[in-house]
Amino acid sequence: MTQTYAPAARRPLGVYNFSGDLGKAAIPALVALLLPILAWRSVAGLLAGLGMAVCVALWTLAPRIVAASPEDAKAVAQAGGRPGFGWLMTIGAFDTATRMGFLLFLPFLIHARGGGSAAVGMALAVLFIGGAFGKATCGWLGERLGVIGAVVVTESATALLIVASLFTPLGPTFVLLPLLGVVLNGTSSVLYGTVPDLAPGGDHGRAFALFYTGVIGAGGLAPIAYGAVADHSSRTVGVLAAAATAALIVPMALMLGRSLKR
Repeated sequence: MTQTYAPAARRPLGVYNFSGDLGKAAIPALVALLLPILAWRSVAGLLAGLGMAVCVALWTLAPRIVAASPEDAKAVAQAGGRPGFGWLMTIGAFDTATRMGFLLFLPFLIHARGGGSAAVGMALAVLFIGGAFGKATCGWLGERLGVIGAVVVTESATALLIVASLFTPLGPTFVLLPLLGVVLNGTSSVLYGTVPDLAPGGDHGRAFALFYTGVIGAGGLAPIAYGAVADHSSRTVGVLAAAATAALIVPMALMLGRSLKR
């Protein structure tokens, strides 16, 4: 996608991430509808068939990428990327850690306000719906405010809304969660679209591999870390730690901005 859209890839990446979130919501719902009718093995087989069909469709529809000549590859390597990729990857890791940390504590927040299992499911649903729209819209926000401005706005709003979720009753919490989902998930679209701009040595493939490794690693470690914080203090402190992680991204974004100016 970055090769197809070049500098204008941020909004298409947001739409791409948005469609992925729709799939994450649709497939579990489809499985839930099929399980009362079919055995789980049949459902698993249908999903496998769907996956194979998608592979065939991608093979047919994906544009053919012509391999770069040695001279072009050398020119890209000499051109390099702009400074700041390390800061970008750190921001991505902290952003994912914030998201996973809040998801860890959200069921406890709902139960503490008297909500049952159905309320927890509804809370996750509205949060994910907001997150899907966040991925679609924050790419546009990045084009309007710039990378640094968009990250500062979304992460500041994330920290404030996470703190607010500690004080809202059950009803207002359901109003707050879609808004939180927009900023909690939306920053990622801005960050993904910036990876090609800062790719070390101009190597987009390697840059995305490093970026996703850092992001996914942070997502795996964050629940363990926040859980340990909550175990040694309280769940409220754990939620505040997630909010503090989002707030820490703001000075990181400003450092990234200074790096880009240099």
